Amino acid sequence: MKPLLVFDMDGVLVDVTESYRETIARTVEHFTGVKPSPDAIQECKNQGGFNDDWKLSHHLVTSAGVEAAFEDVRDHFQSIFHGNGSDGLILRERWVAQPGVLEKLNEQFRFAVFTGRPRWEAELTLQRFAPGIVFDPILGMEQVANRKPAPDGLLEITRANCDCKVIYVGDTVDDARCARAAKVPFVGIAAPSNPLYLDLVFLFHDEAAYAIVDDINYLNEVFPQ
Repeated sequence: MKPLLVFDMDGVLVDVTESYRETIARTVEHFTGVKPSPDAIQECKNQGGFNDDWKLSHHLVTSAGVEAAFEDVRDHFQSIFHGNGSDGLILRERWVAQPGVLEKLNEQFRFAVFTGRPRWEAELTLQRFAPGIVFDPILGMEQVANRKPAPDGLLEITRANCDCKVIYVGDTVDDARCARAAKVPFVGIAAPSNPLYLDLVFLFHDEAAYAIVDDINYLNEVFPQ
């Protein structure tokens, strides 16, 4: 059986700079009047424990001294991200893989997704950008008892695929810690455009990443045939 390459979604399969990251910034601005910088958002990501962008947005709001219920922050976030169906920031997402890259990798690996976004959102994006590629399973935030950096999702996937090697590809320290806790090799995505690129690279080194690359278009170099 082919080994299984498990992808995180945000920052790995799709560039979310103008979608999820911008939605965080606009949500915080709505409640506080101040729009956080990309650096401030990335600093929280690098601290760990903020894989959930709703949780991160609420943290930034309350850290600014504003009292707001988590549910209110989450709902406003979703209203920006999805909009009315034709103007949501989800439409600004950009597929990272260049033509043929995943198809070439698929000759060596089966694919799966373990993401911190809801499964239905992940499926929506995969259907939009990669309708001909099979990802199985697709595991979202609501399907695990404990979210990343807890290893629950990867452990579930490895238990179901115990006869093959499993590798996780992610872009945050929470992804790396999740993989390490699950005893799964980790490939870190550290985009040079990341505002704290070097900090992230060092964090991945500290978490014993198997490899660190700029984006998934370099995975064929990590796993040459």
